[in-house]
Amino acid sequence: MSARTTAEAEPGAGDGGGGGGEGADGGRAEAAARKREQHGWYFYDFACSVYSTSVLTVFLGPYLTAVAKAAADSHGYVHPLGIPVRAGSFFAYSVSASVIVAVLIMPLVGAVADRSGRKKPLLAAAAYTGAAATAGMFFLGGDRYLLGGLLLIVANAALAVSMVLYNAYLPQIAGPDERDTVSSRGWAFGYTSGAFVLVLNLVLFQGHDSFGLTEGAAVRICLASAGLWWGAFAIIPLRRLRDRAVVREASSAPAVSGWRQLIATLKDMRRYPLTLSFLLAYLIYNDGVQTVISQASIYGSEELELEQSTLIVAVLLVQVLAVAGALGMGRLARTYGAKRTILGSLAAWGLTLTAGYFLPARTPVWFFALASMIGLVLGGSQALSRSLFSHLVPAGREAEYFSAYEMSDRGLSWVGPLVFGLTYQLTGSYRTAIISLVVFFALGFVLLARVPVRRAVEAAGNPVPERI
Repeated sequence: MSARTTAEAEPGAGDGGGGGGEGADGGRAEAAARKREQHGWYFYDFACSVYSTSVLTVFLGPYLTAVAKAAADSHGYVHPLGIPVRAGSFFAYSVSASVIVAVLIMPLVGAVADRSGRKKPLLAAAAYTGAAATAGMFFLGGDRYLLGGLLLIVANAALAVSMVLYNAYLPQIAGPDERDTVSSRGWAFGYTSGAFVLVLNLVLFQGHDSFGLTEGAAVRICLASAGLWWGAFAIIPLRRLRDRAVVREASSAPAVSGWRQLIATLKDMRRYPLTLSFLLAYLIYNDGVQTVISQASIYGSEELELEQSTLIVAVLLVQVLAVAGALGMGRLARTYGAKRTILGSLAAWGLTLTAGYFLPARTPVWFFALASMIGLVLGGSQALSRSLFSHLVPAGREAEYFSAYEMSDRGLSWVGPLVFGLTYQLTGSYRTAIISLVVFFALGFVLLARVPVRRAVEAAGNPVPERI
């Protein structure tokens, strides 16, 4: 395990014989520098979350599917690379392809970042690659479905890689006792920007006639605006975050291929079995979270017979309340500890799904109530999971370990949708399918409850915060 040193000497650090005033000034300067980095760090969530909300959740899926259908043959198939693909499946396959690309790249980038100490140039490359691909979605007119699939793969993979590097900064910019708060604020910034831009996009989309635009042109502007927003606000963290130098061990191996690096990282995790136990619990309950997010609109439209406008407003409601949820659960973690607060959120997820099972059809007000419950637990459970994991990562391996964490978050969440789909196929009921997801939160609750987090932090060689 490689040691790590700070690239820049802190004010007063080298003055062994300096007076107390100089030491106090140095301490204040160091605290101010850390706050500056934290504020910059928040803004990367603010920059990239618009892509997740407006592009992936709302606009791109239906629009790219329509473009693919325009290019389809008489049997409803398109033929990328000569492979027959049903037009309605093209978006889903493109998302899957982006996950595969991200899985291949993330461990390699994480290892390079840890060994070189140069996270910021890699973060800049990933951020602006994703932003440029998203802005390029403005050109998805006519039957250019292949362009749409390519841009989606590039943008999604770039986002995943950038989040590995972004998350890896957390242990460096926040002390053990403030990470829950810092992580929660980052999520809150992201949900705030997502909600704000989504409101602007919906105004443009619903009033496209008054702006002299076709519906398709309005969608393409909404897509491209997410890329411009991402690129513009990424400047702030890239100006404020700073790299740290690393001291490499003589035996440190050069970076290897993505899969080999992932295997090496997982093997290294066996030295920290409690960290691995937490990651397993997170993988399971986060699979449930991601499945609820992706399938809630299907449940609302097919089972509850709600209109598209109702579903979009529900997405906006989730974004707004997730800000309050992330900040509120961050405060709870300061009192009760991150582990207990996450366990409470998992219990709330189970109750939310149970309530969703009994929702009556064609009653938007109850669906909005369900969306409110999801929003209040969504941001906090994700933010606190990230901050808790940051305590379990050995120093000098942040980006590498967070690449495994990010793949749990993005690359491995396929079991939940499979369970949801199989349950519906066997029962013909979306209500049964939605309640089947409770098992992910129940099992995740049990596994997380069994992790002795204080011992896990100590085993990773990190200081144990007062509340965890």
